Amino acid sequence: MSRLRRSSPSLALGLLTMISTVGFIDRIVVNALVEPLKEEFQLSDAEVGLLGFAYAALNIVLGVAIARMAERRRRLSFTVVGTLAWSVAAAACGFVTNWAQLLMARIAVGVGEAVGLPANQSVIADYFPPERRASAMSVLLLSPPLGAFIGLAGGALVAEVWGWRMAFIVTALPGLLLALLVWLFVKEPPRGQHDKVTDDTVPPISAVLRRFAELPSARHLVAGSALASLVGFGLTAFFAALLMRQFGIPLAQAGLYAGLIASLPASLSVLSGGALADKLAARIPSSYALVPAISLAIAAPLFCFGITRGDLWLLMVMVAASTMLQFMYLGMTFGTLQNMMHPRMRATANALLNIVFGFAGGIGPVIVGALSDRLADTGMAAGTALSLAMAGTAVLYWWAAAHYGIAARTVASDLAIVREGRI
Repeated sequence: MSRLRRSSPSLALGLLTMISTVGFIDRIVVNALVEPLKEEFQLSDAEVGLLGFAYAALNIVLGVAIARMAERRRRLSFTVVGTLAWSVAAAACGFVTNWAQLLMARIAVGVGEAVGLPANQSVIADYFPPERRASAMSVLLLSPPLGAFIGLAGGALVAEVWGWRMAFIVTALPGLLLALLVWLFVKEPPRGQHDKVTDDTVPPISAVLRRFAELPSARHLVAGSALASLVGFGLTAFFAALLMRQFGIPLAQAGLYAGLIASLPASLSVLSGGALADKLAARIPSSYALVPAISLAIAAPLFCFGITRGDLWLLMVMVAASTMLQFMYLGMTFGTLQNMMHPRMRATANALLNIVFGFAGGIGPVIVGALSDRLADTGMAAGTALSLAMAGTAVLYWWAAAHYGIAARTVASDLAIVREGRI
């Protein structure tokens, strides 16, 4: 079997991007099913939001333990096993009979992804040199926008034709095939093959945490990206529901619109952001933090204005413009943080980041849902309440932008410290 495996950066990047995309599909498809699930189980918006937090509950705990094992063992084996596990759990969501069972199934999806995803960025970091990592990470991180489109548009279409249960089942199937392809054809890359490594021992978790703490830009990159993640997941969770409530759009059409808004502009944003940062870095090293600071600062007012419009097409255009800007942080942030880590720290660092991002991404839908419920309790129309809740949450993009602005002051010197082995 080992003879079939190839040391191909493009093959590894392509298959791991597809696996990450399937993982995001299985995470986000529930967002396309808000209205059918509310009707089936008589849920509030806050209870719907808890489905996102249920996914993150054990994911953020188990991810670190799995990552510590992945620092010492073949990382792609964890990818394969985790992908199989979450695919089965995602399919199980289609067979639940009450909300409690659905919560448990969503937790199981999160557990599978905790096993399967943390090591992927570490693998890609070892396939690509430092000067190409932001671009490579941008490709890997196309998985959220691509997964959002397939999960929202495809999930809504399947749900409208065959019911919401079948949407869970259908979106779970590709992971089984992709797990097999990775197992058969992708070779584990040598750790640190593009880095100057003088010590190949696995540092303790305390050393990983200390590196985050000692590099000022790393602290602010984590804080800014966590806030941006909180807002992004919170807004995406209810966008299809908003279109249905505010404009009376059918489920499949609302899912298609939500998927397009969440995918096409975001894909362009993620790719262009990473490529732009790599291109500018030689002349403006602070670009890894400065570009996200500017893009998030502009995205906030665009979204707040757009989401509260009563004209559907004006809303769509403004939100699409905001989406073009708000996801630029992804590739350059993860690429930069990987560059700041020792090769034997990267899987653990990614798992620790997943704790932060998992909690933030889980709590975002809860915040939006709770705000929407509170505003609706005042007698406000359901669509208006939800749009104002989403606009209020989007203001947090300014907070995220501030952290990136602070990180821009020291990111160049922090990367130099790491390159020179002074930490």
